Amino acid sequence: MIHDPNKVYIFDTTLRDGEQVPGCQLDTNQKIEIAKSLEFLGVDVIEAGFPVSSPGDFTSVIELSKAVKDPIICALTRANKSDIDVAADALRFAKRPRIHTGIGASDMHIKTKFNSTREDILARGVEAVRYAKKYVEDVEFYAEDAGRADIEFLAKMIEAVISAGATVVNIPDTNGYCLPDQYGSKILYLKEHVKNIDKAIISVHCHNDLGLATANSIAGLQNGARQVECTVNGIGERAGNTSMEEVVMILKTHKSLNLHTNINTQGFYNISRHVSEQMHMPVQPNKAIVGGNAFSHSSGIHQDGFLKNRENYEIIKPEDVGFPSAAIVLTARSGRHALKHHLDRLGHTLDKDNLDIVYKQFLVLADSKQGIDDHDLNQLVTLHLV
Repeated sequence: MIHDPNKVYIFDTTLRDGEQVPGCQLDTNQKIEIAKSLEFLGVDVIEAGFPVSSPGDFTSVIELSKAVKDPIICALTRANKSDIDVAADALRFAKRPRIHTGIGASDMHIKTKFNSTREDILARGVEAVRYAKKYVEDVEFYAEDAGRADIEFLAKMIEAVISAGATVVNIPDTNGYCLPDQYGSKILYLKEHVKNIDKAIISVHCHNDLGLATANSIAGLQNGARQVECTVNGIGERAGNTSMEEVVMILKTHKSLNLHTNINTQGFYNISRHVSEQMHMPVQPNKAIVGGNAFSHSSGIHQDGFLKNRENYEIIKPEDVGFPSAAIVLTARSGRHALKHHLDRLGHTLDKDNLDIVYKQFLVLADSKQGIDDHDLNQLVTLHLV
């Protein structure tokens, strides 16, 4: 497989894994709207749904395939022929179709979920890939719960499914269990011990149960993975998935990683708000990159440093992710520098003595209010400098 060795493919599963969040179900038109936004953003793969799961999902995959042209359109299946038949039918209008099939890889899943053996599971995985390959050239295989799987068995499974025709191998930390060094080591082991690994792209799909989804995904990329499965705002099952905006901005900020994506990062803020509104999932204010407070400064020490040089307290420019602007928020912890900044913005040029007078009254008012707005500032100047 020929591809840029430094390119990271962005596989967005907002419309599949993200939509599994209770209360976040979308209709077909809503999915198409978000898919078009994802296409504009520059994602490489859109996982459009799990077609066999419901008539609605089946229809959404069909209509979404018609509506977008640049990204690969991917449909999820279990490792059985009927799932794959339905997925292939749903993908019939896709310009670049991919079937994403797989099965559990950990002994926990093999024994307690499938009541089976390693040998049987391996055979089922290989058969599913071969069957999917009859429909599409691009077949991705997921080794579910790979994060807890025996590494030698996992390597054997990955080698077998690549031999069967898998073009992408997904190594999910399904339960968000791994530490970054453990997950990175697992990816490196596969790179070094699977003899045909050069025939496929390694994909990382990490969950956030312990808050490590982004860290684990980056560790996977550092050790040879070249596709990240992620969602807008990090939504998804339980505690969520890897956040697309976090991974992409880490790669953009840390040039030393020498990895890049095709993502237009200036679209992050708008698509974050769009997904949040459509799915009725508020974005927490302190969410990295797109949270309402991501570029807000309220501490006096921080405000002073920021006003002297933005890079003292910001490693990302708000405009780089489409954020309206950085905000100096006036609270009881704000200093004179921040107050002067806002008074100057409103056209009130005060000398040091008058600024001291207004600042003392500002602190009294700020102790009694959660936030100070422009009306408050104009009143302070009017009342105390006449």
